[in-house]
Amino acid sequence: MFIGEYKYNLDSKNRLAMPSKFRNLFKDGAVITKGLDNCLFIYTAKEWNKLVEKLANLPISQAKSRAFSRLMLAGAMDVALDDQGRVVLPDYLKQFAGLSKKVVLAGLYNRLELWDEKMWGKYQRTSEKDSNEIAEGLVDLGI
Repeated sequence: MFIGEYKYNLDSKNRLAMPSKFRNLFKDGAVITKGLDNCLFIYTAKEWNKLVEKLANLPISQAKSRAFSRLMLAGAMDVALDDQGRVVLPDYLKQFAGLSKKVVLAGLYNRLELWDEKMWGKYQRTSEKDSNEIAEGLVDLGI
């Protein structure tokens, strides 16, 4: 399970160091894709395959299903950790998420989210300010 918040710097070759405590989870590879809210999603190979299975079962006759599948699948890239536990981010994904040198990895149970540090701060301030309203909206889910 991925939890926590980790601040890193991208190097000049667009390499991102993964938190050492998660590196063994990526021994079979990882997939980085366009996420929601202007961030990137990083999945283990196992979790990615679960998501792909769900996407494959969406009805292709529905425009929203096709659009979401395209976002997740066409924007995805298989990556492997190097000997120092880093992955190389493709330029198109770095541009999509507006990543600068300073980034944040946020653990969200079955995936990591990669954010530009300033965008993450802005998102956090907004969601923390609205936390009561957000929590009340989740009452129907039993949370």
